[in-house]
Amino acid sequence: MKITALTIDSCVMRKEDPTWAFALAASPITEGWIVSIHTDDGMTGYGYASATAHMGASMEGMKGTLERLEPVLVDRDPADMAAIRVALDRALSGNNQAKAGIDNALFDLNARMLNVPISRLFGGVVRREFPVLRILAIKKPDEMAEQAQILIDQGYTYLKIKVHGEVAEDVARVKAIRKRVGDDVHLTIDANQSYSTKNAIAALNRMAEYNIDLVEQPVRIDNLKGLKLVTEQVPVAVEADESAGSLAEVAYLVEHRIVDAVSLKVAKLGGLWNTMIAAHICAAGNVQYRFGAHVGSRLLNAHAMQLAAALPEMWYACEFGEFARLLDDPFEGIEVVDGIIHLPEGAGSGVNPRRDTVLSKAS
Repeated sequence: MKITALTIDSCVMRKEDPTWAFALAASPITEGWIVSIHTDDGMTGYGYASATAHMGASMEGMKGTLERLEPVLVDRDPADMAAIRVALDRALSGNNQAKAGIDNALFDLNARMLNVPISRLFGGVVRREFPVLRILAIKKPDEMAEQAQILIDQGYTYLKIKVHGEVAEDVARVKAIRKRVGDDVHLTIDANQSYSTKNAIAALNRMAEYNIDLVEQPVRIDNLKGLKLVTEQVPVAVEADESAGSLAEVAYLVEHRIVDAVSLKVAKLGGLWNTMIAAHICAAGNVQYRFGAHVGSRLLNAHAMQLAAALPEMWYACEFGEFARLLDDPFEGIEVVDGIIHLPEGAGSGVNPRRDTVLSKAS
């Protein structure tokens, strides 16, 4: 069996709330590419390449990258994934989000060829259901509290509060949400690098009164000394996100005990294989990990779930439900029900193109 082509199709999904914003960006759409890898016997594997600007990927640049990498794939045996990864890195360094689309499509293709779920390729499942952590976009405190109640009414019990670095206003957001949802709901904070070290410590010590489980990336990506100081000075678990953008960065965070936990994202780390390695690095160093926001198609979330299902040390709720606030998804096969998402059945990722989805064919 040989790879005959890589095709890419634009995936632009409208946000249900076009004013949705967080500390690093605001856009009414979420963009990415559907990556399809085709073989000479008619098999196809699908991946999602997330075009996330604050992680350094644009739609235009990613399209060029994927087109440049297609010749590296053509005429290779798709089962030779290790050799293909080496060849991709030799052809072009970095570009994790584009390579994640390819890596995920290769896993999907190989699992479909074997007629097994991707999780089987990682050793089989240890869990089949995941409590979902949902994100509250930055708005006024009372508006965020209202949105929190809407999610609670839908069955969610884990919420992530986006904040933007203004201590008093951010504390007011947390206070309003906790008052509205009661004591039984799990709350987390995501600052997206918006605090100085001192302000992060001040804000989190004040927020601790409202029973916060964890804070994600409180300070700038390159402020590792400050990140470690926050970890040491607050009673809340501190998690790295943007500071954990590669395997080398994850290893450094773990070796130097910079944080309590790491947010793993398949797109950020370059695909399922690298994400598995990152999880094992965390586990070996006794640093907790979970899967952060996989914003995009159900296809991306299904891939991440297939790996997460095979990782026994994973802690806390994961963010596999943000597709619920997006429109125009070209894939189907998973839904959040009462705040829980279940691992899909079937071969590959377990999700498939919708009947009305038109994807490019191999030439």
